[in-house]
Amino acid sequence: MKTFKIGGIHPDAAKLTAAQPIHIIDDPDVLTLMLGQSIGKPAKAVVKAGDIVAQGQLIAEADGVMSANVHAPRAGKVSKLAKVRNPQGYWSDAIIIDVDHTADPVEYVPMDAAEVEALDSGAIIDAIRRAGIVGMGGAAFPTAVKLTPPQGMVPDVLIINGAECEPYLTCDDRLMREEPDGIVRGAHLLMRAIGVSRCMIGIEHNKPEAISAMSQAAQAFEGIEVVTLKTKYPQGGEKQLITALTGREVPSGQLPVSVGAIVDNVATAFAVYEAVYLRKPLIERVLTVTGLDLEHPGNFRAPIGTALSHLINLAGGCPESAELKVVAGGPMMGRAVKDTDSPSVKATSGLLVLDGKAIERPAEQNCIRCGRCLNACPMGLEPYLFIAQARRQMWPEMKQNFVMDCIECGSCSWSCPAHKPLLDFIKLGKLEIRKRKL
Repeated sequence: MKTFKIGGIHPDAAKLTAAQPIHIIDDPDVLTLMLGQSIGKPAKAVVKAGDIVAQGQLIAEADGVMSANVHAPRAGKVSKLAKVRNPQGYWSDAIIIDVDHTADPVEYVPMDAAEVEALDSGAIIDAIRRAGIVGMGGAAFPTAVKLTPPQGMVPDVLIINGAECEPYLTCDDRLMREEPDGIVRGAHLLMRAIGVSRCMIGIEHNKPEAISAMSQAAQAFEGIEVVTLKTKYPQGGEKQLITALTGREVPSGQLPVSVGAIVDNVATAFAVYEAVYLRKPLIERVLTVTGLDLEHPGNFRAPIGTALSHLINLAGGCPESAELKVVAGGPMMGRAVKDTDSPSVKATSGLLVLDGKAIERPAEQNCIRCGRCLNACPMGLEPYLFIAQARRQMWPEMKQNFVMDCIECGSCSWSCPAHKPLLDFIKLGKLEIRKRKL
């Protein structure tokens, strides 16, 4: 089995929902669509309060290259355009739709196979751009931009990330088991979009059902190979995945395409399939709602803009506890949710509900010079040095020691026996370096 060369850890997988099939939720009464659904500028609203919108209708138009279109996940009436709190508690512009439960559901008729085959690279990328597809592994990088690399950089391999190495999350696993044909068709479209003849789909070996389903589906297309990866965190990191599958290492400060690779998540590939074959914009996604104390944890296909509290209630509701933490994403790289009434976005891969001892942070102790953070770092960095420099506000020195190469996987903090908040100070350093434009 293949894996990356440097560092890595083995946290408890805690895949509590791996056996739970994808459940299509009933439409909520209200959907809140954040205008900022990508890493770029928020989209510009093209509707106003009182407008009647159809399912899949464009309601906000991308504002710039790194922005992304936003569509109405369900038919209804725009109740208002307002500022709402995002999951981290910051105010953001949004379009709020009162869902019309009496509207006829849209039936997406697959495009004729010959028509799909006639599409050239530009037409495929344009369809992806119009559909508002962004990286659904959490990065929210506009997919159409990723497929048009800088001049002089030519990809020769497409990598589809099915590792799902983050503990607790199983949405990608279930998607690969239940929609392998769609994912592979989406991967083939991505290959055509970037002009490559080789695609590698990497899946960790703790997902045997997904490996089997994807391997069978891949037989229909030449050049697509399913590769079993060793179960090790962070196997799904973009640079780690490239190294594991190709042996190539992305240089410091460079894009993956600099070594000829373009990486997309399996959910992104499936969204590409729906955008091209079904002419369906990105209006819903599969996500995991899990936690040790939830009564009904599961994998749910939900419209974008569904309230996080609604999704948690579907999984049994939050346990009655004085100490409770909800994380958007997994425990390693996820971000704490400040307001559970905030809506899901395109990059919401899961919700993790923790309470009691699971959220206790042990008291920090003195460093014992054990070197475990060094051994765990998949980028070959020196976390112990970064925390010392950050505490002394040595921002230029942190940059000189390549802190910007940190992928923020949390392996250092997880491995530290002294319970030092290594990643917290690394993030602080990166923030200060960007702020000061060092």
